[in-house]
Amino acid sequence: MLITFAEIDGFKNLSEISFVPDKKYNIIVGANAQGKTNLLEAMWILSGCKSFRGSKEKDYIALDGNRMSARIKILDSVREQKIEFDMSKNANKVITLNGVKQRGSRSAFDVFKCIAFIPDDVDIIKGSPEKRRNFIDMAYSQLNPSSVVHLNKSNIVLNQRNALLKSIMQGRDKPDSLEIWDRQAAAEGAVISYMRNDYVKKINSICGSLYRTISGGSEELELEYRSNVYKQADFDTPCGDEAVKKYFDKLRESADYDIRTGTTHTGVNRDDILIKINGVSARDYGSQGQIKSVALVMKLAQAEIFMKKSKDAPVVFLDDVMGELDENRQRFIFDIIRDMQVFLTTPNESAILPEIKGKILRMKEGRIL
Repeated sequence: MLITFAEIDGFKNLSEISFVPDKKYNIIVGANAQGKTNLLEAMWILSGCKSFRGSKEKDYIALDGNRMSARIKILDSVREQKIEFDMSKNANKVITLNGVKQRGSRSAFDVFKCIAFIPDDVDIIKGSPEKRRNFIDMAYSQLNPSSVVHLNKSNIVLNQRNALLKSIMQGRDKPDSLEIWDRQAAAEGAVISYMRNDYVKKINSICGSLYRTISGGSEELELEYRSNVYKQADFDTPCGDEAVKKYFDKLRESADYDIRTGTTHTGVNRDDILIKINGVSARDYGSQGQIKSVALVMKLAQAEIFMKKSKDAPVVFLDDVMGELDENRQRFIFDIIRDMQVFLTTPNESAILPEIKGKILRMKEGRIL
């Protein structure tokens, strides 16, 4: 998969950006706060994903601006397609795919696949369980876009259930009204649990091999899915009526406690992914260097899994991560992503391996010089 053309205007500090990327390496150079990361972010949101920086949509438009637009053309193994994102301060966003207005961002997610490496990736390891769940859910959804439906419905059901719990706690509703939401939560939660377990198994084997290489064979990395509902042995049988019933029964068991506290304590919203180095929690005991290495191999494993499943390689965004790595680790990364189109940002192009040659995009004050 390749980005063959990009045009961005009014996104944060970006102005009148238009360029034809190199098929291999695109090195975006500039001092801090010149728009390098904004350029990656503007292309990233065209994948249908939320900003990798956590930006809210209302912040996409510059403070002194009235509208923003971002357009790319992408070429996959079948054809070239065009994705457009337009938004003004006084109107809703408009997403079009090949000139046809879309009802949401789902269509873009199905079409444009990309993986971003950013400094905040370390939060996947040392951050909250939600960070790890989000990483697994995003990575799996890129392989199987239909899973987004289950994730979205599960979130809706959970919000409705939590609202009802508070209402019951305040005496405005009866506890019996909870069952209908529990059945829906169980149906969606069972699918998501099996989905997460399946992906963690896939990524665990690849991460183990990559981390063994990057640590010189001295350390072992292990990822383990920790379900709030199921034991690991439960996943030996396919996801079916028995799995849904088990999930439903767990919800019913915790219903009284949930009502007293006004929130749901059972289900996929409480899952975690344990990350261990030599059998010890990386989150609790990993050094800064170990945590950075783990985050790196998890993203590389995500790219490798996608490559094995899809005919098209994902586009890779490397946001200011290469300068912190020595030559050996840079070569390790580029060996994994050698068949992918790469966009990388750096304030100092001399920090990049000399053999990494491609198009240089120099940025200043939100423009490509």
